[in-house]
Amino acid sequence: MTERAVALVVLAAGQGSRMQSDLPKVLHRLGGTALLAHALAAGRSLDPAQIVVVAGHGAKAVTSAVARLDPDARVALQPEQLGTGHAVAQALPLLDGFDGRVVVLYGDTPFIGADTLAALAAHPADVVVLGFRAADPGRYGRLVVQGDALDRIVEYKDADEATRAITLCNSGVMAADAGLLRDLVAQLSNDNAAGEYYLTDVVALARAQGRSAAVVTCDEAETLGINTRAELAAAEAAFQSRKRLDALENGVTMADPATVWFALDTHVGRDAIIGQNVVFGPGVTVESGAEILPFCHLEGCHVSAGATVGPFARLRPGAELGGDAHVGNFVEIKNAVLAEGVKVGHLTYLGDAEVGERTNIGAGTVTCNYDGVGKHRTVIGADAFIGSDTMLVAPVSVGARAMTGSGSVITRDVPDGALALGRARQVTKPGLAERIMQALRAARGKA
Repeated sequence: MTERAVALVVLAAGQGSRMQSDLPKVLHRLGGTALLAHALAAGRSLDPAQIVVVAGHGAKAVTSAVARLDPDARVALQPEQLGTGHAVAQALPLLDGFDGRVVVLYGDTPFIGADTLAALAAHPADVVVLGFRAADPGRYGRLVVQGDALDRIVEYKDADEATRAITLCNSGVMAADAGLLRDLVAQLSNDNAAGEYYLTDVVALARAQGRSAAVVTCDEAETLGINTRAELAAAEAAFQSRKRLDALENGVTMADPATVWFALDTHVGRDAIIGQNVVFGPGVTVESGAEILPFCHLEGCHVSAGATVGPFARLRPGAELGGDAHVGNFVEIKNAVLAEGVKVGHLTYLGDAEVGERTNIGAGTVTCNYDGVGKHRTVIGADAFIGSDTMLVAPVSVGARAMTGSGSVITRDVPDGALALGRARQVTKPGLAERIMQALRAARGKA
C-alpha cells in the first residue's frame, strides 16, 4: 500500500471488434471469470479508496458485471468511444473531492502484478507511465526519454522512422495526482491521425508545465492485452501455466499439472493432492491435505482438510465438505453442507441439504429439492444411514441415527433412531414371467 491514497480508473468501454463477438471484450473469460475481474483484482492490491470503471459498448452488461465483481466500484459511461483521454474524462467527475493518486488500468490487460502497480503508484514523479522493452515493438506507442525523465509518448500512427526504432513501449497504464490529471485531461486535443483524445498526450502537457514525468518498467508479459480470440487463448495458456507453477511451489501435489485448470481465485492448500483432468471454476477453496481425484469439476465450494472428492464428481456452488468427508464417483453436490466424516460414495445428488456427522448416503440417493416453482431443503442428522436409491422429497428431515430402507420414497419427517420404509410391498407371482414372455413371443411371431 502506498502512503498516498489511491483511486483506480479502469477503462472498459471498447467494443473489441476483432473478438468477433456481441459480448463486450472485457467480459470474455480468462481463468473462469471476466477479463475485467483480473484488472479489478490487480488494482485491489493497492487498497484503493475509490474505483471507477468506464463502460461504453455493452454498458448494461458491463455495469451488471461490475456490481457482481466489485460492489464498491462505480461506473462512468462513455457513450461515444473517442479515445482513452476522453474515457478518463468521463471518470473524473466521479472522483470529485479526491486529491490522491489516480491509477489508470485497462479492463483487457489482465496480468499486471501487484509489485508493478505498487511501484507505479508510489513513484514520486507527477506523471508515471508503465513501460516495457518489447522484443517486437510492432504498433505500440513509443516512450521517448531523456535520461531518467519521460519526455513524451508518441503513438505509432504519428511516429517517424527514428521514433519507431525505439524499443521502450507504452503499456497505456498511467498514474498521476488527481488534481494534475484533471487539469491535463481538460487540455487534450484530438488533432492527430486517429482523431481521438489520447491519454498519452498528458505527458507532453505535463512537461510543458514544468512537471516531472517518468517511466516504471515491467516484463512485457505483464502488459499483454487481449484483442482477439487467439490472444485470449494464448493468455489462458499463460494464466494456467502460472497458476500451476504457483500451486506446485506452494506444496500442492499434481499428478499431471498440464491437465488441471484453475480459476482466478482458486485456493489450494499445501499437501493437497489434485488428480488428472480436474477443473476448478470460480470460488473454490481446497484445504491442506484434501484430495481431489481425477475428472472432477468444482465451482463455488469449500473442501475441508482430509476430505476426498471423486473421481468423476461435481461440486456446485454452495457445496461445503467437512473434514474427512468423502464424495465419490458420479456424485453431485449443490448448496449442501456435509459435516465431518460424511460418506457419499456414488451415483447420488444432494441439493439444498444439510447432512450431519458420520452419516452414510447410499448409492442412487436423490434429494428431490425442486417442485417446479421453488427449492426446498433436506436435513439429515448425525450417524444416519440412508439406504441406496432413497428419494428424499423435500422439505423433509431424517433424524440422527435414523435409517431409510433401500428404494424408499421419503415424504415425511423421520424421527431420531427410526427406520423409514416408503416402498410398496413386494408381491411374487410364480411362473408369471415365463407365461408373459411366451405370449409376447407368440404375438410377435404372428405379426
